[in-house]
Amino acid sequence: MQARRLTTAEFLDALASGEPTPGGGGAAALTASQAAALLGMVINFTIGRAKYAEVEQEMRGYLARTEVLRQTLLDQVDQDAAAFGGVAATYAMPKSTDQERTLRAEALGKALEQATAVPQAVAEGCLELIRLAEPIGIKGNRNVVSDAATALHLAYGALRSALLNVRVNLKSIQDTGFVAEHSARVATLLGEAEKDRRRAQQAIERTLGVPL
Repeated sequence: MQARRLTTAEFLDALASGEPTPGGGGAAALTASQAAALLGMVINFTIGRAKYAEVEQEMRGYLARTEVLRQTLLDQVDQDAAAFGGVAATYAMPKSTDQERTLRAEALGKALEQATAVPQAVAEGCLELIRLAEPIGIKGNRNVVSDAATALHLAYGALRSALLNVRVNLKSIQDTGFVAEHSARVATLLGEAEKDRRRAQQAIERTLGVPL
């Protein structure tokens, strides 16, 4: 499956099917990609308009970043599925002898580490989107600032969903150093995301004049 080649209906059919992928990790990445697209829309309604000429260059810089994030996060839908496939493949490995069990355990550990890395990268992208939502929501075209607010909510939800997958995978990893390092990063990402989301929400609320 390549997410970018599927229609929305086809992706949702796959998501609702009895197959394990795409799953929650892929849905989180796709949701985050939509958040990036919405921020891009706000910017594209801003640049080229005389009323917003003072922020045009700043907005073009944000657009370059949201476009990179949109494409990267869309690619991570498929990366998440591939990482899950790597984990699933290890369960088919033989385990009749001590050597086979050792090799299987090593392969599973590496596969789980990759399955952890992908949603963590998704969460990193989401945090950047949350931070971009604030200036875009404040300075962007006021007619579409509500779309920046929607992007903020989507990015935050996707971040928490991605980090849930990280924590689930960490429970099964035996490398205590890896677990400690990535558990600490999860805590940092959650803390920073909550702080930045709250600040962005308050700023956009002031611009819109309605609660988010």
